[in-house]
Amino acid sequence: MIKINRLMHTGLIISNLEQSRAFYEGLLGFKPNPHRPNFGFEGVWYDIGENQVHLMVVPNPYTEVVHPAHGGRDIHIAFSVDDVEPVRAELEKAGVPFTMSLSGRAALFCRDPDGNALEFSAV
Repeated sequence: MIKINRLMHTGLIISNLEQSRAFYEGLLGFKPNPHRPNFGFEGVWYDIGENQVHLMVVPNPYTEVVHPAHGGRDIHIAFSVDDVEPVRAELEKAGVPFTMSLSGRAALFCRDPDGNALEFSAV
């Protein structure tokens, strides 16, 4: 059996660094990690507690994919929040569509500019 110690990071494919930084930094408040090496392609790292989110600019192979309307039924990354109501308010103010959790729990799902599904859960 393979022993896994912890999740280190999640990598997300993006197509436009400036647009994605506006979403992740401007709307979500993420702070870039300055220690990302030069990999020969654009990207940014964000520290989220002990984990990281890596955004990688590459030709987006997902442009032809039809995503489910609800992000919880798609590949997604989940973030813990204290309360989903402030998240809902900020997404509404920014005009970002979202859906509430289908299970009835305190969680909502939205998509970044490239269609990556994000969950914000207070449970």
